[in-house]
Amino acid sequence: MLNGAEQAWVGEVIARITEKMSWVSEKSKDKIPYTAIGGEHDDRSSHNPSGNAADGINWWTNGFWGGMLWLMHHETGHEKYRAIAEKSEAKLDRCFEEFCGLHHDVGFMWLPTSVANYKVTGNPDSRKRALHAANLLAGRFNLAGGFIRAWNDLDEGDTRGWAIIDCMFNIPLLYWATEETGDPRFKQIAMRHADTTMEAFVRPDGSVNHIVEFDPANGGVVRTYGGQGYEEGSSWTRGQTWALYGFMMSYRHTGKPEYLDTAKRIAHYFIANIPEDGVIPVDFRQPSEPRLTDDTAAAIAACGLIEIAKAVGDRERRLYLDAALKLLRTLDARCDWSRDSDAIVQYGSAAYHAASHHHPIIYGDYYFMEAIFKLKGNELYLW
Repeated sequence: MLNGAEQAWVGEVIARITEKMSWVSEKSKDKIPYTAIGGEHDDRSSHNPSGNAADGINWWTNGFWGGMLWLMHHETGHEKYRAIAEKSEAKLDRCFEEFCGLHHDVGFMWLPTSVANYKVTGNPDSRKRALHAANLLAGRFNLAGGFIRAWNDLDEGDTRGWAIIDCMFNIPLLYWATEETGDPRFKQIAMRHADTTMEAFVRPDGSVNHIVEFDPANGGVVRTYGGQGYEEGSSWTRGQTWALYGFMMSYRHTGKPEYLDTAKRIAHYFIANIPEDGVIPVDFRQPSEPRLTDDTAAAIAACGLIEIAKAVGDRERRLYLDAALKLLRTLDARCDWSRDSDAIVQYGSAAYHAASHHHPIIYGDYYFMEAIFKLKGNELYLW
């Protein structure tokens, strides 16, 4: 899909990733990082910053470090990456024991860890962990509304009817469970949730809601929330990418053409809103000042755009590929390739109204790496 100059650039970036991960993996081998504070990876496996059950070892991003290590194992063949990934995976067993801190994000946690391990090594313990997680996710399905409940009760109060766009990344765990066991229930739940998401989350212009509240007893939409975006009705960019790439995941597992069409509609909206300099805001409909940005959204979008490029014909392909390359070249220029920071992608923002912005978040590194390996054509697909 790439010309010679583009291939050369990808090779240069992979060399930078390989050099950085060679020492970062050793330095953080006993950690499960979420961010880098003063350049140092934190450790969610031993630190619970809020005291809430969903933080610490149960934190939803705790699978991405293992995913990065499996990507590096696939790229280099070095066994040290496998050993560190398996250590990280084993730490997550405590989540099953604690249980109450687990929400719908078990896909984010066990796809890049246990499913990855099982795909690569055939480890039966990893298969068992992943199927256990899939059963937990399936158990959150609301039959009346056709959705997977996002969170347990939070400070916001009653969330029994809440679903969020992020879950499009969790349901591939259900597709995998059906593919692995032959039991169709998992896939049926995943597709029902995806169909509900198409109807209730994706707007006609290709923008998406972050949170939709359904009537948990009878079904039907009650209202929408702005969530991690600027406000209700706005366009949180990372939410756009969960939808863009998420529908491509569902298309890849099912072949349902409506999922590809939906991914393309969301992609066209995203591409039309990419700023000239390629730096993605936290919300496409946020005020012009302050200029809050989120490089993690750019990395996730690039992955989804590359997947669309692989699924369409030659006449369409460059539209999606060129947009992905613009995002990734911009990220490359903003990354920290030095030893001053354990993180690669530096300017993440968890939410528009978060207390702080423009700091590393582990999934920024993961999706940047995944996108680059996609472009090389040497991808270990973990979703």
